Amino acid sequence: MELKSNCKYDLVTVSSMGVRITPANRQPVSMSRLYEMQATSAESNVGNISASLGKRVKILTKFVEDSAVAGFIKAELRKRNLEYEGLEIPQGGPFGYRHQFNIADSGYGRRRPVVQNDRAGEVACTISAQDFDLERIFHEEGCRILHFSGLIASLSAESGRCCLDIARTAKKYGTVISFDMNYRASFWKGREEELRPVFQELADLSDILIGNEEDFQLALGIPGPEAGGLAISGKIGGFQEMIGRISKSYPGASVFATTLRTVIDANTHQWGAILYAEDRWFIEEQREIAVYDRIGGGDGFVGGLLYAVLSGYPPEEWIRYGWACGALVATLATDYGQPASEEEIRSIYEGNARVKR
Repeated sequence: MELKSNCKYDLVTVSSMGVRITPANRQPVSMSRLYEMQATSAESNVGNISASLGKRVKILTKFVEDSAVAGFIKAELRKRNLEYEGLEIPQGGPFGYRHQFNIADSGYGRRRPVVQNDRAGEVACTISAQDFDLERIFHEEGCRILHFSGLIASLSAESGRCCLDIARTAKKYGTVISFDMNYRASFWKGREEELRPVFQELADLSDILIGNEEDFQLALGIPGPEAGGLAISGKIGGFQEMIGRISKSYPGASVFATTLRTVIDANTHQWGAILYAEDRWFIEEQREIAVYDRIGGGDGFVGGLLYAVLSGYPPEEWIRYGWACGALVATLATDYGQPASEEEIRSIYEGNARVKR
């Protein structure tokens, strides 16, 4: 896998931007009156790691015209050093288009987090490759890595086609393609025949394939070990065998990664990862991490891994940066990480939580 040089953008991703509202003080949605709101998407969460550390990142998306929520999202992206590009379309009245709302509490102890997706009428359901000048973005300006998530790929039939069209163009111009499966059962219900071919073609176009314990199995139909229970660390060999099967099914990819998460309770997880790159295995055995809010931890892993790839680090650093950035996001009220420096990431990986004065 070789990254292009002399590109305007280090990382480009296709996304449906929306907002997440979270009850204050880790309270459940059913009892809360006070909420915090943040601009969010799985794909922008990934890009946020690189953007925070000086890489140039662009979000390809779509907006509701003259929407206060769209204005909030744009302002938040600018604060986070994330560039964006996207058409604005009229709302079409109170029953027309809007940006997604994600209502999610953090859980506490034995009370698990609960996520409610409110995505009816979402503007990015209409996103199309024709919304963008792909020749300019991928040929004239250039992009080193193009990243997709399974969330935007499965949002609608139109968004799936958009991802495939953009991936084909980027591939033509030598852009490395990254794909995080991000399987969601609620998105796939009754749509498997529609979505499975989209995911398989995206995987076939990809250089980097990433999932969690069950994503590869559920999204691509690749057999693997059961991920339930408290003994994932004892199943690493099974996950390696699964990745071996994936590499044979998708020989165009050269990097495969999966996160390993065991939930002890809402505040305590065991967190690990497996990476296969350059014909070698790199394994981060599960270690206990403290969790403030688990949402976005997987995106943090992907973001850290891609930042290390973009920085020219060797594969053993890719998995370390991924592990540490995932652990970082788990400590935050936001579902994205904004590391202050590489030193902060390395300290998290090393377990050095001593005060810095």
